[in-house]
Amino acid sequence: MSNNAMVSRVENDRVLVLERVFSAPRELVYRMFKEPEHLKHWWGPRGWELTVCNIDFRPGGIWHYCMKCMDENQGTFYGMESWGKGVYKDIAEPETIAFTDYFSDAEGNSNDEMPATEVTVEFIDLGGKTKLVNRSEYVSAEALQSVMDMGMLQGITETWDRLEERLNEVK
Repeated sequence: MSNNAMVSRVENDRVLVLERVFSAPRELVYRMFKEPEHLKHWWGPRGWELTVCNIDFRPGGIWHYCMKCMDENQGTFYGMESWGKGVYKDIAEPETIAFTDYFSDAEGNSNDEMPATEVTVEFIDLGGKTKLVNRSEYVSAEALQSVMDMGMLQGITETWDRLEERLNEVK
């Protein structure tokens, strides 16, 4: 386990802020978020794989993906698919990526039953290391609480652990 633990806090009842320092240069960490061949190796909690990852990396472009549970030890989750869609809003390479995150189906239709999230990822250069700051703004405190109850923090912790492992493989 890395000594660069993820730090989380909630602002204004509905904004979840996650921070972690990665021992890799900013340009490389940024590429992990924009290139499908990298995302496929780390996006999602342990035991889940990106079976679909289509990215049109530009403002207005869409990232459509499917996470599938490949770990038989995860019981009822095994074989389950979770589709998502991000619509990019602002891209300033290598400083920030902003997008709206939706739950979706295999065709890319947004699931209106589930609230969309406004996400901004900031990449701060620490001279050979990179501080990642992920801000997710939910429609309400209740919406944020519902994803917390689904175990999202553990999922993101595992996801960012996998990101660190991927960075160590390629740098």
